Amino acid sequence: IETNLVLNFEKCHFMVEQGIVLGHIISSKGIEVDPAKISVIAQLPYPSCVREVRSFLGHAGFYRRFIKDFSKKALPLSILLQKDIEFDFDDRCKEVFDCLKTALTTTPIIQAPDWTVPFELMCDASNYALGAVLAQRVDKSPRVIYYASRTLDATQANYMTTEKELLAIVFALDKFRSYLLGSRVVVFTDHAALKYLLKKADSKPRLIRWMLWLQEFDLDICDRSGAQNLVADHLSRIERAEDSSNILPIQDNFPDENLLIISISSPTPWFANIVNYLVASVFPPLASRAQIYKIKSDSKHYVWDDPYLWKFCSDQVIRRCLSDHEIDLLSRPQTLKLSF
Repeated sequence: IETNLVLNFEKCHFMVEQGIVLGHIISSKGIEVDPAKISVIAQLPYPSCVREVRSFLGHAGFYRRFIKDFSKKALPLSILLQKDIEFDFDDRCKEVFDCLKTALTTTPIIQAPDWTVPFELMCDASNYALGAVLAQRVDKSPRVIYYASRTLDATQANYMTTEKELLAIVFALDKFRSYLLGSRVVVFTDHAALKYLLKKADSKPRLIRWMLWLQEFDLDICDRSGAQNLVADHLSRIERAEDSSNILPIQDNFPDENLLIISISSPTPWFANIVNYLVASVFPPLASRAQIYKIKSDSKHYVWDDPYLWKFCSDQVIRRCLSDHEIDLLSRPQTLKLSF
C-alpha cells in the first residue's frame, strides 16, 4: 500500500504447476517456448518482401535465447534488410528460413540459474559473428541457461583472430553481466591466446580496455581444445613464443602517466607475495587463511611479465610496480651536467 503496488486478481494464478509469463512457459523443469506462439511461425510461407522478412526475424528473435548462434544462422536474412540491397529470396535464404523454423519448434528447455553453483561461459568467434553459451554444471552435466549471439560490424570484422576471440568474451560478460557479477565464472576458451595478448609489448588501447573489463569479474579461464569445447570450436589457436626472453615489457602510451610509487621499509619487495603466487602459486609458509585470500584477491589486478610486475589501476592505466631500490633512486635529487 505504501508503494502503491497492486495485483490484478484476474491475472494471478495459484496452486498451478506451470504458467505463461511474457510468452514463455515457466515450470519446475525450466523455461520453455510457448507452443501457441511457435505454431504460427511454423505455418508461415516464404517471405515475398522485405517487410515480411523483418516481421519473421522480429518474431523469431524474441526466442533467440533458445537458439544457439541465432545471429550467425539468420545472417542471410538480415542482409536482405539492408538499404540498396535487391530483394532476392534465393535457395540459401529458403534454407535459412526453414532452419530457423525447425530450431524454433525444437527448442531446448532453458534452466533457471542456481546461484550456489559456479557459472560456465563458452564463447565462439567466427569471421562475421560472435556466440556465447551461459550454463551451469549440475550433477556433472551442463545445463544451458542462455544462448546469445550477434554479428560483427564492418570494423570488428577486420580485427585479428585473437582480438575477435577476446571480443567474444567481452561480449558474453556484458550480455550476462546481471548473472555473473558476484559469482564465480569459469570461461572455456583459448587460454594461450589470452596470455599472449597480456604479454604483447604494443598492446592497443582497445585491448587494454577489454582486459580491464575482465577485472570486474571473478574469472577462471580454462584452456579447452576445440574437440572438447564444441561451442568454441571456431576459436583460432596461436603459437606460443619460442623464446620468451625476447618478449619486451608492455609499453604504455597513455598521456600524463605517473608512476605508481609505494614506499616501504622492508628489504623484501612489497609485491613479493603477489609475484610468488602469480608465477608458482606459492604462499608464505606462515600465512593465515585471511592472508591467503587477500593475496588471491589482490593478484587479480596484477600481471607478471618477467622481470616486471604490472598493475591494472582503477583509472584504467597500467603501471609498473617499483621495488624499494628503484623508489630510492627516483626520490634522489638529480643533477644535470652542462658543458660549455
